[in-house]
Amino acid sequence: MIVAEDGKTFGTIGGGDFERTLIDECLKAIKEHRSRKVTFNLSKDPKDGAVGTGLICGGELTVLVDIMEPAPRLIIVGSGHVALPLAKLASTAGFKIIVVDDERKLVTKENFPMAEDVIAGDFADILSGFDIGPHDFAVVTHGEPEHDYTAVKKLIEKNPAYIGLLGSPKKAAIITKRLKAEGVSDAQLKTLRIPVGLEIGAETPEEIGISILGQIIQFRRQQRIDEECA
Repeated sequence: MIVAEDGKTFGTIGGGDFERTLIDECLKAIKEHRSRKVTFNLSKDPKDGAVGTGLICGGELTVLVDIMEPAPRLIIVGSGHVALPLAKLASTAGFKIIVVDDERKLVTKENFPMAEDVIAGDFADILSGFDIGPHDFAVVTHGEPEHDYTAVKKLIEKNPAYIGLLGSPKKAAIITKRLKAEGVSDAQLKTLRIPVGLEIGAETPEEIGISILGQIIQFRRQQRIDEECA
């Protein structure tokens, strides 16, 4: 039986109280990101180390709850000098890559063969209709101020786990001030990293890509620790 993080199930182990109890244990394991063996007690008498089921058939049953997490997804807005090494590095690290740009000549499968999808067109239209979830990561590398602002604004509305924007501290201050003026809350801005990347003295596009991916990995691992401690 497959149990998704929203509680939906595919297949069955027979239904009833036992199955409902198992679903609860699966959801706990998903939250903790840890596979486990769970022993269930099939009698009314409590037993240490076994999860009660309310059943009276007797005995115990041990079930393996195996966590299978989907590959993390990185949405890169812009297809310029930093986008390509970032896409290569992130793909090697196990991320699914999606590249979005308004320049059709650049955002192609030939230029980004590692990408799961490449999408060309207006940023606002693409990102408005794009399915972005709370476990997705996004980095805006385009460079043109108005395009960057539009992309960041649309991404914030989608509430991904992380949004990074390539740019200087001055650009960060201007964009942040503008976002706040348009009603973006401080809580929403917590997902935004401007300038994006770890401080490693990066200069080349490849080094900048490493600094960005390093920050994403750091954020992702810390997010998992925070979830486990919650």
